[in-house]
Amino acid sequence: MRARAAVGRVKMVFKPKIGEKRWDKSLEPMIFSRWQEERLYAFDKDSKKPLYSIDTPPPYVDAPVHIGQAYTYVWMDIMARSRRMLGFNVLFPLGLDKNGLPIEVQTERMFKISMRETPRQDFIEKCKELLEMYGDASLDTFKRLGLSCNSWKLEYEIGGRYETDDPEYRRLTQESFIDLWKKGLVYEDTKPTNYCPACGTALSDAEIEYEEEDAVLNYVAFKVKETEERILIATTRPELLCSCKAVLFNPDDKRYTHLEGKHAVIPIYGQEVSIVPHPYAKMEFGSGLVMICSFGDRDDVRLLRELKAEPTYAIDIDGKMNKNAGKYSGLSVSEARRKISEDLKSLGLLEKQETIHQKRPVCWRSKDPIEFIALKEFYLNQLDFKDELLKIAYGMEFFAPESKRILVDWINSLSADWVLSRRRYYGTEIPLWYCKKCGFTYVPEPGEYYQPWREDPPIKTCPRCGGEGFLGEERTFDTWFDSCSSEVYIMGYLWDKGFFNKSFPCYVRPQGKEIVRNWLYFTLLKTYHLFKKKPFRHVWINMHVLDEEGRKMSKSMGNVIDPKDVVEKFGAEAFRIWSCLEGDIARKDIRCSFERIEGTSKFLTKLWNVSRFISAFSLCEEVELTTTDRWILGELSILIETIKRDYLEYRFNDAAVSIREFVWNLFAPHYVEMVKSRAYGRGFSESEQKAAWFTLNTCLREVLKLLAPIIPFITDHLWLKIKNKTSIHSESFPEAKWEKGLTKLTGKLIEFNSMVWNRKKEKGISLRESVKIKVPEELDAFKKDLVAMHNIRAA
Repeated sequence: MRARAAVGRVKMVFKPKIGEKRWDKSLEPMIFSRWQEERLYAFDKDSKKPLYSIDTPPPYVDAPVHIGQAYTYVWMDIMARSRRMLGFNVLFPLGLDKNGLPIEVQTERMFKISMRETPRQDFIEKCKELLEMYGDASLDTFKRLGLSCNSWKLEYEIGGRYETDDPEYRRLTQESFIDLWKKGLVYEDTKPTNYCPACGTALSDAEIEYEEEDAVLNYVAFKVKETEERILIATTRPELLCSCKAVLFNPDDKRYTHLEGKHAVIPIYGQEVSIVPHPYAKMEFGSGLVMICSFGDRDDVRLLRELKAEPTYAIDIDGKMNKNAGKYSGLSVSEARRKISEDLKSLGLLEKQETIHQKRPVCWRSKDPIEFIALKEFYLNQLDFKDELLKIAYGMEFFAPESKRILVDWINSLSADWVLSRRRYYGTEIPLWYCKKCGFTYVPEPGEYYQPWREDPPIKTCPRCGGEGFLGEERTFDTWFDSCSSEVYIMGYLWDKGFFNKSFPCYVRPQGKEIVRNWLYFTLLKTYHLFKKKPFRHVWINMHVLDEEGRKMSKSMGNVIDPKDVVEKFGAEAFRIWSCLEGDIARKDIRCSFERIEGTSKFLTKLWNVSRFISAFSLCEEVELTTTDRWILGELSILIETIKRDYLEYRFNDAAVSIREFVWNLFAPHYVEMVKSRAYGRGFSESEQKAAWFTLNTCLREVLKLLAPIIPFITDHLWLKIKNKTSIHSESFPEAKWEKGLTKLTGKLIEFNSMVWNRKKEKGISLRESVKIKVPEELDAFKKDLVAMHNIRAA
């Protein structure tokens, strides 16, 4: 009777609403333009929704966006898109870093000039010329990737794009300095600090990297003044003999306890220094004796302070030996090291040489060796606040949790205050003037962007002595002092204090592990000093993107993958789905290759094919669902709950894998195949047919919404194709509203279907041919759909 009833109905033609047979990546730029025209992502600071603010890392514009940045910015975009769907008012501005040493170094290379040999204004103009040459290349890549930033325009309002060399941004940096100065947290002092001769400026500890190298350990013969005894001291820095201030031995080293209280005579230079017992000396290293110079490393700084020894500096700011080095004056450090070793050997004072492996401190930008030079610089107090900073670090929630250890270990390792001043040109100027007559330091009021090296102060006479002449400060800030104001800037501190006070701290800081000790730490430090608050609720730390062999990508190795090439070849959606399916970059390094990207992009084809099939059937309302329908909707409810939790906890890899598993391994092969006959009305009632239509469309729509934060182009395109009027990115997150009781039978259903498919395969018959088999009693409620699916004959 059912068959006759079906035949009696009007025969329907099922034509997919999605006519194209595959996804066309060339649609992506047009879809992106439509989003901008519709202002889908504009920020509304008056919204009543809870605020979700993202402090994105502003990339330098002196180089194109690399694959790691592309990967992590896609994940930041998923943060923004998923939170919008979950009911948040999302603040997702984009910044570009155009300040500081990286721009200057690239300018010197590009124009083959030296900053120190170029007039300041001329050099600044060259920096600007370089920035104009690079233009908006970074922005173009981010647009092609589909980022849903609030605005792409450079504008002074909450949600607008910003650049760190903009006068408004620099004004904020100066305002924060003025506040810290008034709080008594900034001081000026002359003391040894990290110095890069190539960059010509002081560096903070956070800007130091360590490179493995082979070094020559020289066993140099010293003489004991009181006994004429010959002692050997092993050193990799013989060029610092002129600055030697003490010789140490370990108190437990019986070889040298008789030397306590005696003096060593320094070879070549002849000065006498005390021989002192100290646990710093390692009995197992070299001869067990160690010379302490001013300064070979940070330990020398600490030990000479402890020994109350007056330093003798041997290296000048050009990285050359100074007059204290005697006849080696004017030589570079490496030249002096070679020449003094030769002289020691000719004098019979170089006993032997060994090759050792050691870590050498280098500048993070130039990769040149660091020296310790005594400079008068500005410092921000941090050592007195380590306990408070640790409390704030523990008050922020980290994703993944284990990445918090990077920050905590760095805070515990701090041994010096933060040196703020830099002897460079293209950066935010330190806003100070000095009275020529009495030396009084004038600090202006906040509210303007000041350039003391080229401007007169806002006052005419010195408040202390009445003098009328002033000298403007010429130094600039460490670029991280600029960068660590980003979360304050994006939260509207300059333009809307009410919004800032209500909304701060920022919700999330996403960033790489390699800048935890500078960008994240300095932001924490500055925010604590200014506001006594934590800067973020959440901190998301990413690892690295490596090549197929697990190696770091570099131009010299020829293994760099340009994200623009990926987008041109495969499209943004292929890159985005790969970035989620490849792994959780918050927990491990990720490997990248064209083959991997192409492989994961096959899911886009699967999604397209499933969507195209379902688009042939109308969405019906008020239907009476069958057991099969209620089962898959229960599985959909579980999926929705899982993905919501994954999005809230930044587990985008888990989310993508779960959705793919649902679509590819459950929904398409099991539910869709079970209801195909019913959807076409073959042997089923009209009510049963419409229940299938309802369930197919409901599953598709909810899956598209779940996927929308990850692959926004294709989901929006499919959404509109299936007769929705507004963008999917205006939709709310799906609700898990179906009962899940029948999902306990999922395993049995999969097991039965797989058994039938395997049996047909073993018999060498097609899946469409009939088979004689018994449906298990526990699956009796699904029997009608299973019989139609497998063409089962009664057993």
